[in-house]
Amino acid sequence: MLIISEQVARALVSVEDAIAAVERCFAAMARQEARNYPVVREGVGCRDAVYGVKAGCDTSAPLLGLKAGGYWPHNADRNLGNHQSSTLLFDPDTGRASALVSANYLTGVRTGAASAIATRHLSRPDSTVLGIVGAGVQSHHQLRATLAVRAIRQVHAWDPSPENLAAFGRLVQQLDLEFVPETQVETVAAHADILITATPSQKALVQRSWVRPGTHINAMGADTRGKQELDPALVAAAALFVDEAEQAVRIGECQHAYDAGLITAQSFRGSIGAVIEGACDGRRTADEITLFDGTGVALQDLAVAELAVRTARQRGLGSSVDY
Repeated sequence: MLIISEQVARALVSVEDAIAAVERCFAAMARQEARNYPVVREGVGCRDAVYGVKAGCDTSAPLLGLKAGGYWPHNADRNLGNHQSSTLLFDPDTGRASALVSANYLTGVRTGAASAIATRHLSRPDSTVLGIVGAGVQSHHQLRATLAVRAIRQVHAWDPSPENLAAFGRLVQQLDLEFVPETQVETVAAHADILITATPSQKALVQRSWVRPGTHINAMGADTRGKQELDPALVAAAALFVDEAEQAVRIGECQHAYDAGLITAQSFRGSIGAVIEGACDGRRTADEITLFDGTGVALQDLAVAELAVRTARQRGLGSSVDY
């Protein structure tokens, strides 16, 4: 078995590499060559932690495995990241465990990659203003991934933490972009060509009336029952795209509009994989509001972990153990 540490994983997978790997897995899902298994997502019962297991298989790769971990909101007290997870890969031919990969960085970069893929296929090509709601660690991945697919010039951002906002602003300015910190979410939404929400919120932060025609939205924060970032009326008014429909209505941003009867399973135009494969329309008009509900699927995690393993073997990195 090959073991890849967090430090090595960071050195092996760039945001551009992650975008390519995740796009391939979304396309394989649309072709029904890859499948995500039911997600386990539960409260731990201590330290307000949420623990989950995501698993799946891509027969076209081939790829088989799981990611386990979750969110420990008080980890900052211990000088640790709040998100902690690991990916275990198996040999699809034999079932033997083949690699264990630290997945903290990889989870962040694969989430940014999914958002960037949706941005590339659904946002207006002339989009230059990025709005970010939530300026924590994930916002850094979101920014770098968006820059890989769109020529962003200006970034508006909001976060309840002044420290988070300041740290994010320094990154924006290091990348030679104009940074506009905002005190209200409404102002972020009002300026954005591309709006990304990446928070742990459990109430709507963005209202329907704040979003301009032609905006593309990546809702990336909701991945658990109860989480919410958008007004259900905004979800119902948008052209809806998902990573996986079943997850979107169960644990994604769409859960609230779905439970309220504002949307049905037929409301989705399609998966982002179907758009990639040319099996359904993406954006149809310049004035359309498009929305990608990124719940995060197992195959994203497996794709970037497999990329890390393959690259590590090519470079002679990682630790091999007899297992």
